[in-house]
Amino acid sequence: MIATLTSPPLAPLLDRLFAQANAATSPAMAGVSREERERLMQSKTEYLSLYGLLKDLWLPVSRETGALLYMLARNANAASIVEFGTSFGISTLHLAAALRDNGGGNLISTEFEPSKVARAREHLAEGGLADLVEIREGDALNTLATDLPENIDLLLLDGAKALYSDVLDLVGSRLLPGALIVADNADQSPDYLNRMRAPGSGYLSVSFGEDVELSMRLGC
Repeated sequence: MIATLTSPPLAPLLDRLFAQANAATSPAMAGVSREERERLMQSKTEYLSLYGLLKDLWLPVSRETGALLYMLARNANAASIVEFGTSFGISTLHLAAALRDNGGGNLISTEFEPSKVARAREHLAEGGLADLVEIREGDALNTLATDLPENIDLLLLDGAKALYSDVLDLVGSRLLPGALIVADNADQSPDYLNRMRAPGSGYLSVSFGEDVELSMRLGC
């Protein structure tokens, strides 16, 4: 069987997108101090302002994390996936490729910035994966509050770090026992890490690489 992730049209598309992501700059962020950026990142009320400033940056998963997402979704035979933080769609492409190779399914992704939504949809169409993905435009606290699948196999958290726990609250009751949660840049969300690693949390959670937290919903 040919793996979608490593074959045309997706493999050369991802090579191009990663190169574009590495070259991207953000003039709007040039005048924002590191301290102010950190403050906005931890805010539960000003995160939309931050991500508006970051609209020119891709903020993608790494190549390694992308491959990890594909492998986890394949190994879990995932058919239903939710993603918080589409950006330009690099992580979305990895997850959708896994759905294709699993025989189909549905990926619900959500993104606040309209220009990123448009580009992500273009990339999904170019990669031949648009039929597997629904991108919901807007604040995830609204877009993921209703109309979710009854059962979810995998959740990717890669949006505003201050909202990781809030998004988990919206999705958590639908995660099947054994479902996986991948939180990228989890080191920037200490409240989330404390929650997932706490005894009796209902999750088994370990760090992966430098900034990824991999968790599994416990139960039988």
